[in-house]
Amino acid sequence: MGYGDSPNVVRGVQEDIKKVFYSDYDDALIIPVTCQAGYGVLKAGTVMAENKSAAGGYGKYVPYNPTSFDGTTEHAGRAYLVASITSGETSGEVTLDDSYKFGVGDDAIVTCDAGSANGGAIVSIDRTTYTNRAVIAFTTAITNGAPTGDNGYISVEAGDNTNYYSDAVGFIANTVDTGTGKNSQGGQGGLLLSNAILYEGMLTNLDAAAKTDLSTSTRGQYTILK
Repeated sequence: MGYGDSPNVVRGVQEDIKKVFYSDYDDALIIPVTCQAGYGVLKAGTVMAENKSAAGGYGKYVPYNPTSFDGTTEHAGRAYLVASITSGETSGEVTLDDSYKFGVGDDAIVTCDAGSANGGAIVSIDRTTYTNRAVIAFTTAITNGAPTGDNGYISVEAGDNTNYYSDAVGFIANTVDTGTGKNSQGGQGGLLLSNAILYEGMLTNLDAAAKTDLSTSTRGQYTILK
């Protein structure tokens, strides 16, 4: 079946199902977690972080943000700015769909190539003033600004002030659809914590900083999570 009123066929794109575990899945230590809404489909093997906001989605899980800005990694945890934030501002503009990654009370982290700043609690998310973007207002003025040309983005606080406020805490063990845009509902999944050998090439957003956070080791094509 195609799209539109003219006859057409959409065949779709074949997607390989990833085999993440080399070791026995049943031997791994996995806990049930709730993933925050708005981050789309989180594939098994995605590195996750925990929302550390003082309120909002505190305790829910979001994709870990790798330290790379070179475009070679997936950036599900980020809401890229559609307009630069200048010094002294207390709001940022993102796409409407990306605005649903946040809730009032979440702590907003504003990041660009130059570093991160904690904007404090989100006080409002305006999705009605503009038809093509949302305005996220937060508590604390951003000192240095975040230009779109420097890959500026907003994310929820999910770690300390190193690694752009995003600390890896585990891998999502099963694919979870958290939804996108206004119909986002979040989802439940399993967080892999330890006792597993994984295929490193099948893991999403695993960088050197995440390996340090998770105390993993690499042997050939395998990532070992003790």
